[in-house]
Amino acid sequence: MIENYCSLRLILFISKKSSYNTIKLLFDYTEGVYIMNFDINKLEWTRAPKDFSITVDKIEIITNPHTDLWQRTYYHFRNDNAPVLQMETSEKFFSFTVKTEFESKHRFDQCGIVMYLDSENWLKGSIEYENDTFQHLGSVVTNNGYSDWATTEIDANIKSMWYRLSRREDDYCIECSEDGITFKQMRVCHMWNSGGTIRFGIYACSPEDSTFKATFTNMELTECKWLAHDGQQPDYC
Repeated sequence: MIENYCSLRLILFISKKSSYNTIKLLFDYTEGVYIMNFDINKLEWTRAPKDFSITVDKIEIITNPHTDLWQRTYYHFRNDNAPVLQMETSEKFFSFTVKTEFESKHRFDQCGIVMYLDSENWLKGSIEYENDTFQHLGSVVTNNGYSDWATTEIDANIKSMWYRLSRREDDYCIECSEDGITFKQMRVCHMWNSGGTIRFGIYACSPEDSTFKATFTNMELTECKWLAHDGQQPDYC
């Protein structure tokens, strides 16, 4: 399992021609180097955007207007049409890190990290643009069809953010960082329908009548950076 490796790193080398070819995953740890090739279908779009680019070192998404992820709570609408690019894993302990850069300039424009299982069960961490003064750094957790949003205001001039999603069985932690070194906790949550194989990756969307470019780089899959709690023991032990 991933958590047993000392210094596991995932580097994505993606080749895009007129049709997709392959993705090469390079697993590099202290005991050697493992290279595993698999078909591009293992990195799958859910609702691919009209305009995107995948190169050796970055993924760019040009958002479509009126795309979003939200379920029921407060607004009483169900939006489920944001483009999501993910891979599958059955690993119970891992961390996925990505750097985002964005040219958002319209209310609710957003991009970030995601774990999308189905329309009613997913989580995401991102920055949502609000106005030329501030934007919302936040996370949304959706269990069984109801979304729960936690957020804080940050300066509108911030146009780059790192995110890290960590899994410990059915529990998840979302963190963010401005420099890719020091990460701060955004959210700890439980997902009721994530007991087996999950999908995780990146997303970008523009809920209103706008569009912008989101850029994703520095993707890494590592041993779980969210360490086990070292205080009170679990009740079920």
